[in-house]
Amino acid sequence: MARRINPKAGTPVLPSREQILAFVAETPGKVGKREIAKAFGISGADKIGLKAILKEIEAEGALERDRGGLRKVGSLPPVVLADIVSRDRDGDLIARPAQWDGEGEAPRIAVETPRAGRKGNRPAPGIGDRALVRVAPDPEAPGRYTGRVIKVIGKNRSEVIGVYRAGRDGGRLLPVEKKSQGKEIAIPPGEEGEARDGDLVSVAVERETRFGLPRGRVTERLGALGSEKAVSLIALHIHNIPHVFPAAVLAEADAAKRATKRGREDWREAPLVTIDPPDAKDHDDAVMAEADPDPANEGGFLVTVAIADVAAYIRPDSALDREALLRGNSVYFPDRVVPMLPERISNDLCSLREGEDRPALAVRMTIGADGVKRSHSFHRILMRSHAKLAYAQAQAAIDGRPDEKSGPVLETALRPLYAAYEAMKRARDARGPLALDLPERKVLLDAEGGVDRVIVPERLEAHRLIEEFMIQANVAAAETLEKAGSPLIYRVHDEPALEKMRALGEVLASVGVKMTKGGVLRPDLFNRVLAQVAESEHAPFINEVVLRSQAQAVYAAQNLGHFGLNLRRYAHFTSPIRRYADLIVHRALVRACGLGKDGLPVDTTPGMLDAVSEQISAAERRAMAAERETIDRLIAGYLADRVGATFSGRISGVTRSGLFVKLAETGADGFVPVSTIGHEYYRHDEALHALVGDRSGETYRLGDTVEVRLVEAAAVAGALRFEILSEGRSRSGAKGGGIKRSGSKASSGKANPGKANPGKAKFGAKASKGKPRPGKAAASESDAARRHRGSRR
Repeated sequence: MARRINPKAGTPVLPSREQILAFVAETPGKVGKREIAKAFGISGADKIGLKAILKEIEAEGALERDRGGLRKVGSLPPVVLADIVSRDRDGDLIARPAQWDGEGEAPRIAVETPRAGRKGNRPAPGIGDRALVRVAPDPEAPGRYTGRVIKVIGKNRSEVIGVYRAGRDGGRLLPVEKKSQGKEIAIPPGEEGEARDGDLVSVAVERETRFGLPRGRVTERLGALGSEKAVSLIALHIHNIPHVFPAAVLAEADAAKRATKRGREDWREAPLVTIDPPDAKDHDDAVMAEADPDPANEGGFLVTVAIADVAAYIRPDSALDREALLRGNSVYFPDRVVPMLPERISNDLCSLREGEDRPALAVRMTIGADGVKRSHSFHRILMRSHAKLAYAQAQAAIDGRPDEKSGPVLETALRPLYAAYEAMKRARDARGPLALDLPERKVLLDAEGGVDRVIVPERLEAHRLIEEFMIQANVAAAETLEKAGSPLIYRVHDEPALEKMRALGEVLASVGVKMTKGGVLRPDLFNRVLAQVAESEHAPFINEVVLRSQAQAVYAAQNLGHFGLNLRRYAHFTSPIRRYADLIVHRALVRACGLGKDGLPVDTTPGMLDAVSEQISAAERRAMAAERETIDRLIAGYLADRVGATFSGRISGVTRSGLFVKLAETGADGFVPVSTIGHEYYRHDEALHALVGDRSGETYRLGDTVEVRLVEAAAVAGALRFEILSEGRSRSGAKGGGIKRSGSKASSGKANPGKANPGKAKFGAKASKGKPRPGKAAASESDAARRHRGSRR
């Protein structure tokens, strides 16, 4: 433990950099300037010196700050979401953090097993569980941690998904999860059910032992690996995402009675309309606008955003509420949606259907001619949507091509909406939110559930209109609750860490772009960089690099502001059908504005909401991972019949072990092992973000465009392996434009591009005819985000 100075022993001496780092690393719980000052007996004016030291250490990148305080870079915060993955030789549980952004392998956490009888009402943790764990550094093993389970988020995945392999004395299950590869489960004779060799099956793990293979029983044959259903089921089981509603939850949903006009303002004649994707089944927001009749706001507007009143149906601590919290959010796959709420609630009672009476919580905002929100008020209403429109439909009407649905509401609804948006757009541009240009790809399936094609939907003004209206409604919710002194869940987005900013600066320098240093960090700094490269070949690459430099947006009971949107306060309010955070905000507004008796319970504390925030942030991350991995598996299966085909791409990552390449126009990611590049040794130059040949100086740099050949498509793992064909840059920095004449190591014996991978599966793959088409590949993780607008913000 770092030495602590007793202030009574004399004049306190400021601690050294090493002492501070040791104290932060060794101290459990929150650590900030106050805790450091107390530990080292620093008071009064000496705190100024301490602040300067801390600032220097942060600038060096040795410490980073999050909402839990200071922590040493590469270390774990006091409380982490962790997966219990195995047992050690003594039978004790071992966990790994669910999210790890540090270097190398995620730290090992030795989980303390609770004593018998202690907290007996809680299930004991086991392998496969996901849990909130309070951790502390292990004094006997640097880089390792001990942990105590605070709460089990998802119980043991007794149902494991994998490929069944038959044998003479029973069979084996090969789990499909990447981190479980090689960890087989024995299936005794007679326990294989209807499974045949090579089938995708679900297995109940019936017995775990400290030694030997765990034993299991096949509970369900999911079918051939070519089924798209199998792909999404893999993601659901791997990430322990609840997808079957318990009987008690369904019964509660079925018993729900429709909300009436009682206690609500009657807004059924207001020209509210819904504007959503064409395939949307649940509609949780409706909008309208009109010119403000107030002479004091000449040229201004009254903008209304009405949101489905989910709080009217989901009571705190009910079966529906507990299940919604467990799920955290809806999860979107190409073929299905796993909803947060049963369909009786999400697609019926709460969905703002055209021409049907529905309860809603509405915010009416007064917008000035300059587009700035001047005031707002919340109302509990009964409304009726006057039209169900798709984005393209609304845009076409404004562009002079109305149809039978949009035509009747063109003058009453759409033109006022677009006029208000034109004003609000000016305020948005003046605010200067982060303006990343990242195409959102969408995987389209055919009638059999296989991949048909990947498209980039057109980004319309209708999309931006709805997005800006929702952002302002979210701001209004946060402002109202702050003013009322109500606890709430914020959507927070911290500014980029100094370490990531330095790395970004190096990448930009490698393509000849300078970034302004010093001053207050604002989104406009990144926007200026993006503007410099907007018309260059580096634009897609730099947009992705800037995105990577950003912190991840999360939920929190404390306000840190939203860096990306350049907003001081922000709370999710507009999607309570799909996000639990929004339901909490709705309840808080009902209570704060005196809109009913079904608001946030009076005994709710920020501490309680902080725990909820941790849980739903974790649920959001698991949903993103599941969505992304499902796309990866679909595309790997789709490309399985095109091994040997060549593709254009861009180097999206550089490591000691090789290059990551993202295929052009598709977004499919694959790996090029360093051992297969060229005929010399390539070293990793971290500063240059490149692999450099020792003899020739040939260089493959982050962002370079390359040609690759598909060597392997492993559908079960969702992985693609490439062989690079393009020449690298010369010592002078000139970019090679040709194809390697003599072939790489991969093509000279180390790999056979035409040989099928024995573990390869074809998820929804279709045989390609004629020349391979390098355009059918993966979608970005933001595809699902687009379906629930702003959820990743």
